[in-house]
Amino acid sequence: MSSTTAKLMLSVVAATFVTEAAATEWNVSVWGSRRAFTEHIHKIADLVSEKTGGEFTMNISYGGLSKNTENLDGISIGAFEMAQFCAGYHADKNRAITVLELPFIGVSTLEEEVAVSHAVYAHPAVAEEMAQWNARMLMTSPMPQYNIVGTGEPRDELAEFDGMRVRATGGLGKAFTAVGGVPTSVTSSEAYQAMQSGVVDTVAFAQHAHLSFGTINQADWWTANLNPGTVNCPVVVNIDAYESLPDDQRAALDESVDEAIAYYLENYGELLKRWDEVLEEKGVTKVMLSDEELAKFREVAGKPIHDAWLADMNAQGLPAQELYDLVFSTLEKARASN
Repeated sequence: MSSTTAKLMLSVVAATFVTEAAATEWNVSVWGSRRAFTEHIHKIADLVSEKTGGEFTMNISYGGLSKNTENLDGISIGAFEMAQFCAGYHADKNRAITVLELPFIGVSTLEEEVAVSHAVYAHPAVAEEMAQWNARMLMTSPMPQYNIVGTGEPRDELAEFDGMRVRATGGLGKAFTAVGGVPTSVTSSEAYQAMQSGVVDTVAFAQHAHLSFGTINQADWWTANLNPGTVNCPVVVNIDAYESLPDDQRAALDESVDEAIAYYLENYGELLKRWDEVLEEKGVTKVMLSDEELAKFREVAGKPIHDAWLADMNAQGLPAQELYDLVFSTLEKARASN
């Protein structure tokens, strides 16, 4: 073999090694099945692959890597590079963002939910707390106000919530407790079975989850305007994995967040347009609570729970008032810009 041929072969081998070394493959842990709630994750995977010429790819696993309630733990030990979780699954591990799960904070659109979530995620207290789990906030999974589906006679008065067994987590669970409800925090994947077996009378979900997890198929009625709040479900990345990305791949990831969120909002909007048709198809009664009943709910489950959260988080050394005020100032700016 001539020296020229040998050098050429070495160059090819070296180039191949560099190309392979530069390729990045992330594992992403989510749960359930593909649905409106996870569409931004699929979109960001497509975008980063496209922007990097296939050098940065993501394998999205629905329950194959971890339980949904253990995704943050998996991120902390580097079991996978990216994951979705909901704050209410382990409020003690992500205290700062539970401000976004307070009932009756007044968010009325998905766009507003994105604005307040990302503002809170950018607060130093959130970054510091997430860093304890080796996690970095990437984007939110905006959901509309939760409403409940139930069996039996419709509950359209607050007095009828007394003793009601409801699947609800986080701030929503506290809101229902305040009016005599009995919340249980079974996972979303277990909600259908809990409803079917009579463990719960009602389930609080956003529309996509009532469809995806089948609770709408057990329902006799749905509260159209209870709107007590929602849960907050971030998508996070492992800090070590994020920082080890080549500059171009990290830029592709960061720059794709807004595009992925925009796609999610468009897709979810289509689902909301079809919701009334779904109720009609399945014979589910739409329940409208009166303004008087809603006012009672807000009085009992609004400010008192907010005040308790502020006192609790302040006692734990978090800048609770800053985080709380940030939600409302961001909400005001979002509405002014519209």
